Amino acid sequence: MGCLTTLNSLSPRAENASDAERYRQAYGAALRLLVRREHSAQELRQKLKQRRCPAAVADRVIAALRDEGALSDRRFVEIYVQGRFERGFGPLRIAAELRERGVDPLLIDAALDAYAQAWRASARRQRHRRFGAGVPAEFSDRIRQVRFLQRRGFNADQIHAALDDAVEADI
Repeated sequence: MGCLTTLNSLSPRAENASDAERYRQAYGAALRLLVRREHSAQELRQKLKQRRCPAAVADRVIAALRDEGALSDRRFVEIYVQGRFERGFGPLRIAAELRERGVDPLLIDAALDAYAQAWRASARRQRHRRFGAGVPAEFSDRIRQVRFLQRRGFNADQIHAALDDAVEADI
């Protein structure tokens, strides 16, 4: 079901009915998307656009959903960060993914700060899960582990802490 409907008449009454129908369809589509998972406002706007909803209608729907509490970028960010953290991704990658989704940088920083004490432990877990508890014997192995943690989105301090913990564990 798309947002656009065909009109047989261009009378003002038909145009108003068309606008109301477009809004109703867009609202229903947005709710169905939000039932599946949280979305950022930008994601939802993009998905409505893909369904050929006019921008003005999409903006009205998003404003209504925000007012009702059905759409919240703050809630989206909190859930997204928690899920990505649990899957072993670091703060740099998570922040980049959220920026791609059009989330306010202040919301991103606040959500990532909530995990500030846990990022090093997460980097250690990911290194240990992938490479085991031992110290990398060769420099090339150490570089491989650093690159792995960089791809996961950990910063230099977190990576060095994960590698230094491996050295301390062997001492």
